[in-house]
Amino acid sequence: MLKIGPYEFSSRLLLGTGKYPDFETQKEAVNVSETETLTFSVRRMNIFKPDQPDFLEKIDVEKYSLLPNTAGAKTAEEAVRTAKLAKASGLCDMIKVEVIGDEKTLLPDPVETLKASEELLNDGFIVLPYTSDDVMLASRLEELGCHAIMPGASPIGSGQGIINPLNLSFIIEKANVPVIVDAGIGSPKDAAMAMELGADGVLLNTAVSGAEHPVKMARAMKFAIEAGRLGYEAGRIPRKRYATASSPTEGMSIG
Repeated sequence: MLKIGPYEFSSRLLLGTGKYPDFETQKEAVNVSETETLTFSVRRMNIFKPDQPDFLEKIDVEKYSLLPNTAGAKTAEEAVRTAKLAKASGLCDMIKVEVIGDEKTLLPDPVETLKASEELLNDGFIVLPYTSDDVMLASRLEELGCHAIMPGASPIGSGQGIINPLNLSFIIEKANVPVIVDAGIGSPKDAAMAMELGADGVLLNTAVSGAEHPVKMARAMKFAIEAGRLGYEAGRIPRKRYATASSPTEGMSIG
């Protein structure tokens, strides 16, 4: 069970809702993924563009926990303002804090992320900050009181997978709150690897919505995350330099 603040989830997959080829595909992908948590940019909400179609119109949002994010924010002030707009709409009191520091890589600004997270925690939000894979920054965010830490596997939408598993494992080992790997996941293998490392969940969007067959990929991600978690809980065998016979040899006659 994944626990984030007062919320509990059976599914450890958090799924984005953007960039699907059409709303029907989005709906089917969400259904087969069996996610319980949907994330989306607050900037896509109709409060900003009331003339645009509702991007969640095909989805029964009552079935899901909604995790708005502050994508597009470049400062703590912008992120806080965006989060408060989402809360005022009555969608959810959870917020994924995303403050981008670099336009080319879309890597997060650590200082502004800390500022925004602190202010939103003081305002009573359930705060899930998107961060780099910096171990000490993750610790600082947890010390502030953040309810989960969301380190990136690699740059957003790059599909590069986990480029620094060592740092990610350090963050997981050190954290006392859920660690949800966010950004850069490209394939089911990446998602399974994150879970095998001990992550509590995976958030992804483009890996599904940008796949050749989004619905098939959504199903694959569901199974990959479940398999990775089972593998983590089962405990893998240690790696050895040389071979070890698979069958017992004690008591066998030779010749």
